[in-house]
Amino acid sequence: MPSYPIYPVTVLALSPLKLIRQILESFRFAWQALRSNLLRTTLSLLGVTIGIFAIIAVFTMVDSLERNVKESLSTLGDRVVYVQKWPFEFGSEYRWWKYFQWPEPTYNDFRAMEERLENAEAVCAMGNKGNVNVKNGNNVLPVRISGVSMDYNQVADVPIGEGRYFAPQEQESARNVAIIGSEVGEILFPNQYAVGKTMKINGLNFQVIAVQEKQGASIVNFGGNPDRRVLIPYGTFAKLFQSLRPSVTIVVKGYETDKNLENLEGEIRGLMRARRSLKPTQDDNFAINRPEAVAKAIGGVFAVLTIAGWVIGSFSILVGGFGIANIMFVSVKERVNIIGIQKSLGAKNYFILFQFLFEAVMLSLVGGLVGVFLVYLLSFVPMGSLDVILSSGNVILGLGTSSIIGVLAGILPAISAARLDPVTAIRAK
Repeated sequence: MPSYPIYPVTVLALSPLKLIRQILESFRFAWQALRSNLLRTTLSLLGVTIGIFAIIAVFTMVDSLERNVKESLSTLGDRVVYVQKWPFEFGSEYRWWKYFQWPEPTYNDFRAMEERLENAEAVCAMGNKGNVNVKNGNNVLPVRISGVSMDYNQVADVPIGEGRYFAPQEQESARNVAIIGSEVGEILFPNQYAVGKTMKINGLNFQVIAVQEKQGASIVNFGGNPDRRVLIPYGTFAKLFQSLRPSVTIVVKGYETDKNLENLEGEIRGLMRARRSLKPTQDDNFAINRPEAVAKAIGGVFAVLTIAGWVIGSFSILVGGFGIANIMFVSVKERVNIIGIQKSLGAKNYFILFQFLFEAVMLSLVGGLVGVFLVYLLSFVPMGSLDVILSSGNVILGLGTSSIIGVLAGILPAISAARLDPVTAIRAK
């Protein structure tokens, strides 16, 4: 049987200072016990380590994904609503065939909103076309072409690195000018200053007036990779890609004083219903979308992933907790004589209880620390555009969970040790 240090304990009054000293002494005794059984200690904490690693790893990945999605949603604009044919969320109030019957918003709808909306800070018309090849000599790159009106830079972020934004004359006369993403500039014009150069879109020459700053791709890119995107005037875009089926996405930005954009939405709804001659009893045949709807839908997915993390990790933690409880019962049995000697020297029941309870908590905490450390190492693994960051909140959650498991696993063995009769304990073999 391994030997343990015996700390003589006199009968002490329960003053705060002396109580703290006894607690610290209990910690020291528990640490000595764990050090004297390294192999058993290591095997016992594996279950807790795996459980904490599973839970915190899932939480860290979910937090990182959520942060990435929120950053992507910021490209949709702040305090904005989108007037479109299709809703972001498909509710139960409409049948699917009704959406197909809805007409597309038109450029005239955009002009009407631009002129009449009083609660709008900015109104923009926008259209998108994916996988369009842009060329410069032998350099070819498939990109996303976005046709935007003049106020686009007010409803969304357009970080100009080189050059300038569209001039009003270029928008009004639908000139062949373009603002390109950083990757487009690097591939089409390698080692060159792209502003002022010419590239081809659908066989037509376009002058580059600006190159955007590098923004980087994300896991969920709403509107495509911003570095592989080309902005052109909406009139130019309509002539190139919408001659047969004209349609437009109208983006409206509200004022900060308009709480929840209620006034703006009401004004848009009234204007669109009037333009489409809808009767009071008829439903809307257009959608007013908010980026928050996308965040809400994705938030449901994150909630499911979080629950899955708890379920997966709980099984491992449960096994680890039973393992710690079993080891603590064995530890109590091994140290019956020592407990009897301590009690005969005046050790109180709570002192004995603290020894074994702290030993269980320390054992579980070490397992939790190892699990958190493994998640920290995981954050250094390259995962493309996803930055995995272990937050302080998840560290506290992991250590807090492991501490609770230690208390639950060690409380019964500690109580059984504290209730031992000193005479019987000393005589035990």
